[in-house]
Amino acid sequence: MPKHSESPLYEKYDKNGEYEGEKCPRCGSFLAEHDDRKSCGKCQYTKHQ
Repeated sequence: MPKHSESPLYEKYDKNGEYEGEKCPRCGSFLAEHDDRKSCGKCQYTKHQ
């Protein structure tokens, strides 16, 4: 079993092509979703849930 699960890109967008997830309030990049937090890989912003 792979270490990280991959999700297809099309699952992250709705019918209109809009991104369904959250964007970073600092830089506008997409936030990666982890079990206990959301984080930005570009500016290192972290939001704990």
